[in-house]
Amino acid sequence: MNVKLKPLASQVIVITGASSGIGLTTARMAARRGAKLVAVARNDDALRQLVQELSQEGREAIYVAGDVASEEDMRHVAHAAVERFGRIDTWVNNAGVSIFGRSEDVTLEDQRRLFDTNFWGVVNGSLAALPYLRSRGGALINLGSEVSEVAVPLQGIYSASKHAVKGYTDALRIELEAERAPVSVTLIRPAAVDTMFVLHARNYMDVRPKLPPPIYAPEVVADAILFAAEHSKRDIYVGAASRLMKSGGHHTPRLLDRYLARFGIAQQRTNVPARGDQQGSLHEPGPDLLQREGIPGHVMERSFYTRSAMHSRAVNTALMALGVFTAAVWYGRRAAQRL
Repeated sequence: MNVKLKPLASQVIVITGASSGIGLTTARMAARRGAKLVAVARNDDALRQLVQELSQEGREAIYVAGDVASEEDMRHVAHAAVERFGRIDTWVNNAGVSIFGRSEDVTLEDQRRLFDTNFWGVVNGSLAALPYLRSRGGALINLGSEVSEVAVPLQGIYSASKHAVKGYTDALRIELEAERAPVSVTLIRPAAVDTMFVLHARNYMDVRPKLPPPIYAPEVVADAILFAAEHSKRDIYVGAASRLMKSGGHHTPRLLDRYLARFGIAQQRTNVPARGDQQGSLHEPGPDLLQREGIPGHVMERSFYTRSAMHSRAVNTALMALGVFTAAVWYGRRAAQRL
């Protein structure tokens, strides 16, 4: 079904995990582009500051403190959005957290809590949003990862949760298409991003963790999310590295396994000893309202691949035009040679 999505400036958009990182970046960008914002996270104080900041700029925004792991909390978010703005046009299931450590070292309690956030948070948000999106049309956007199909060492349960998010998102999309529901369902698949990801993660290692390069700016992901809010897309890979991971896992899985076994662990370990509280924000929200950690080294502020992929129709049209032009020149030269 051809789903028609509104311009962002005419939308009411709900974003979970809006108190930091990708969620915070997307919330600010959406509001500043004219969308009416419903910001959701566990950190009440951070959300209050965000809404106050946006209100002072003349933006329309409300916040609802809640845990995505709670089905009741997500229903409350949907009700609050509709009560305040009359509808929901886009719902972004962004909230997520990771755990660094060997799979057999991570407690079942922590593994279950991660799944409560990363997977059940997507399910709860989707089920809360769908009655409203189905009735008026709109976009459901879920945050996957470059590890949605390829697992990485030291983040085994995180990889598993993102595999689950992909499976749920794909099945839900098919079911909605079968009933011809006017809902666009998009999976956003970022590579490593300079957010509070590492600081929020639960750490079981003896050193502080780090993300492997290349690392992208959160604005690149936010651009992809907001593009999906206006254009129906199945998947958007954020960063060429994400697309390469998927291709490697599909075409040369054993080669990728060997590469990750040799380099993947070292790429996620620093030389800085782990000290103090290693719980991160797995069980309790931490101090937020920061978009970036400020990772040392180069951070890619844009992705030509992602920009091209988002505008694939225009790119394909341009390539077809180039092909026709090239063929015309070639045939013209052949014809001239015959004369």
